[in-house]
Amino acid sequence: MDGYIAAGDFRHIYDPSEPGEPWYINDHTVIRAADGRWHLFGITHPEPADPFDETEFAHATAEDLHGPWTKHPAVLTVDRERGETHLWAPFVVRADDRYFMFYDAGGTDRTATGMGLATSADLFHWTRHHHSPVFRDGYDARDPMVLRLEDRWVMYYCATSTPAGGNHVVAYRTSRDLLHWSERRIAYTDPTAGTGAGNTESPFVFTHADAWYLLIGPRPDYVGTEIFRSTNPFHFDTSDRVGHVPAHAAEVVTHDGTHWITHAGWAQGGVALAPLRFRDDR
Repeated sequence: MDGYIAAGDFRHIYDPSEPGEPWYINDHTVIRAADGRWHLFGITHPEPADPFDETEFAHATAEDLHGPWTKHPAVLTVDRERGETHLWAPFVVRADDRYFMFYDAGGTDRTATGMGLATSADLFHWTRHHHSPVFRDGYDARDPMVLRLEDRWVMYYCATSTPAGGNHVVAYRTSRDLLHWSERRIAYTDPTAGTGAGNTESPFVFTHADAWYLLIGPRPDYVGTEIFRSTNPFHFDTSDRVGHVPAHAAEVVTHDGTHWITHAGWAQGGVALAPLRFRDDR
């Protein structure tokens, strides 16, 4: 079913650059607040890319998903005293009138990366939770994505089949309270293997028309996201591929009945947005 899902034209909606100093947004998250305002958070750094010097999270807001977006001061900076070595890949969800931000906080042992947690009441002011990190995993376990599934929360993230290395995987854990998480399980195993960055970065899971979709990348190149389809949100296979989108660190935002897909990354000029199109759309 390759080609079942694809993206329309991408349009840039936000560039964090300063006059005379280009900046990038990499792995990011978009959430709509209770008051209707949109918030964007993400890895940020001046060009050129320097991932192990990414130590703050960008913040921007907009009244409309398509912009214009307003830049705000960074919401978190790395806390060396807590053992954080970088700030990667924030993801924000709302629960019980609070916002929970999960992120990769690094650490000196890349086989036991800390999954950090900060909370906020207004999306502008964030405080690290005393449970942070909520768990540790490897190799470079990162890029969390959290969704509500029936009576529990599910966190997907990229890792390797063993913390010391192996096949690149999409792992997942479940929780009742967003603080205490189960042991890891595996939702997808890629045939590629190694340590560090791999083909299963930036996992994102969403549902459409009674099916589940998994986005991962970069596949096969930096600006490339592959999409897999399954009837089971906890199991995807290489044979489930249904599409390829020219995007990096892609996330799906559902708004006004349309699924939109984002694109960002090193030397990509900020964040771009495109509609997702399914073969069965009328």
